[in-house]
Order: sequence, then structure tokens, then C-alpha cells
Amino acid sequence: MTISLGTASAAPGEFDVGRLDVGETRDGSSVGLPVAVINGAEDGNRLYLQAVSDGDELNGLGVIRRVVPQIDPATLSGSILVVGIVNYFGFQVAEHRNPIDDRKLNRTFPGDPNGSSSERISAAVFDAAKTADFILDLHQGSTSRMIDEARVRCGRRHSLHSECLRLAKVFGCGHVLDQKGPEGQLARIGPDEGVPTIDPELGGSVGFSEESIQRGVEGVFNVLRYYDFLDGEVAISRQTRAKRFDQYGAPAGGIVDYRAELGSRVTSGDTLFEVTDPFGQIKASVTADNNGIFWRSRRLPQVAAGEYVCSVGTNVDSY
Repeated sequence: MTISLGTASAAPGEFDVGRLDVGETRDGSSVGLPVAVINGAEDGNRLYLQAVSDGDELNGLGVIRRVVPQIDPATLSGSILVVGIVNYFGFQVAEHRNPIDDRKLNRTFPGDPNGSSSERISAAVFDAAKTADFILDLHQGSTSRMIDEARVRCGRRHSLHSECLRLAKVFGCGHVLDQKGPEGQLARIGPDEGVPTIDPELGGSVGFSEESIQRGVEGVFNVLRYYDFLDGEVAISRQTRAKRFDQYGAPAGGIVDYRAELGSRVTSGDTLFEVTDPFGQIKASVTADNNGIFWRSRRLPQVAAGEYVCSVGTNVDSY
């Protein structure tokens, strides 16, 4: 059966690229997202893969650029639908949000074909995503510093929670955040349509991070092999799971010095960071409220009083 996504159309054993129409720009020209269809020679499951729904999160695009050329449709069972850049307008200006409607696009699913710019984009890509058997929505921790992790966002009482958790374990970043996500996230909405969905957060960087991109490439191929899209064995390892975040802001303005390493275990009472004045005099010291893992931190050292500094993943176990 021939499979289409926008103008991309592929018969069994074929590959094609095209554009998915999502509206018009301010000068009336059409906007098309870059899409691809990989239609396997044999029947099987369908994977939906997307990146850059936040316009400055590029590691997912780095993964797609590596993964797609390596897949031969002749050896594939099933099909893969790919949207390489979801937040078209944010990507053009390297901004996190969609500047046309000033919305975070990954809060607008399942979208509205007659709504705002972000809602129209979400509606168009979700029409494709909900036809899949699995959804991978590739992200990163924006431009902050963050460990590689996968997010299960449906909530632990959801009927598909165990399947989403299994998908995250197969992807194999090493760390999983298992916490119900905000309304409008694809990783929360996908399971409501019966599709196991995860949100791999591939580090945090300005531009591409080679280490995180490679981890994402390995994760996608783990999924393709485990779910029988491709031949091959997958060695599934235990994942470290956090069930919530503690977030910390600066009690005073100044320069941040971290006392915990990204990805390290911290114990309640451990010093996470200090804030100094421009001459190195300590103004404030912040300690961990709970045991956990030093998960994420701001990249720039200067902070104003009350500004976000870092996050610790808590309620940690392994599975």
C-alpha cells in the first residue's frame, strides 16, 4: 500500500520526501514542513518521528539527519513517517516559541485546523502521528545543560503507562522522567489516542551536541529493532527513573558556582550551588531539599534574584 504524508508518497520498498502544508506566511506564501515517508517492503508497525517542535531544540533534527539515510526500505518491515522540523517559524529565527502566535507549540496538541498558527501546525502533524503504532517526539532541554533522558508524560494511572514506560526503556537514554505532563504535550496526548508515546530529551545545548545526537540515533534504532521494523537484537538495560522535579531559583543576584555535577547523585542537605558577587564573595548557598539526581542547570552563570538555576530529579528508582 502506498503511504503519503503531505506531498511525500512511497509505495512498499520506497522512500520519498516532500512538504506538509500548514498555512501561509505574512506575505501569503505557503508554509510546508519537511517530511519523509519510509515505506518498508514488508508489512509491520508504523513509527511516527518528529523533531524541533521547540524552535531552538536542534538535537532531534541531528538525529533525523543521521537515522533516515541509514534505513533501507527494502530491509524495513512497516513504515516510518518523519516530520523533520515541526516549529517552522521558531526554527527560522532560532526561538523556542512560535513567534507568529507567541505560543509554545508543544502545548497545543491535538491542535485545531482553524486555530492559531501553532494549533494549525499541531493539527496537521497530529493527523499523521495518531495513525502510528508508536510516537517518538525528539526534544532537548532547550539551551540549558541537561542529562539525556526520556519522558513518559501520560501519567502513571493511564492505561498505556506501562507501554510508554517500556518504549522509554527500549529507547535507552539511561534516565527517565515519569511524570504526567502539561496539557497539550504530544507525549501526553498521543496515549489518549491509543499510541504509546515518549519525549526523549536529548541533553541541552546551543546548536548540536554530538554526544546527545549519537545517543538519540542509538535510541531510535533500538526502537526499530525491538519492535521488529528492522532485524537485530537489542540489549535493554535498567533505567534510572525520577518521578518528580525539585526546581531551585537564586535567592540573591550574582554569579552561580555549581557544587554538584550534572547527572550526579545528591543527598538532602548537599550544597547544589552558591551565588557570589562579582568579586567572589559568597552571597547565598542553596542545598538540596531531597535525595535525587542533579538533572538540569542553566547555562549562563549570571542570575537575578528569583531566577531559575537548576533542577533535581527526585523519587528516584530503577526499572
